[in-house]
Amino acid sequence: MNSLAVKLDPLAVDVSLSDEALHVTLADGREISAPLAWFPRLHNATQEQRQAWRLIGGGVGIHWDGVDEDISIEGLLK
Repeated sequence: MNSLAVKLDPLAVDVSLSDEALHVTLADGREISAPLAWFPRLHNATQEQRQAWRLIGGGVGIHWDGVDEDISIEGLLK
């Protein structure tokens, strides 16, 4: 039996942050998390700054204007 392997680029559709972690929901249903300690700008940001994110590149990354932080989804998965 042959199966066709389809490579999908991981795209973010939602982001949330707790006091300890960054949580990202991907378009394919996966959810990934990373400690905020990995991202000092976000770790030291105010709650308001952390909540002011936007998806960039159609979901290939996340940007925070207030703290000048960009995180790629591909980088989170490595």
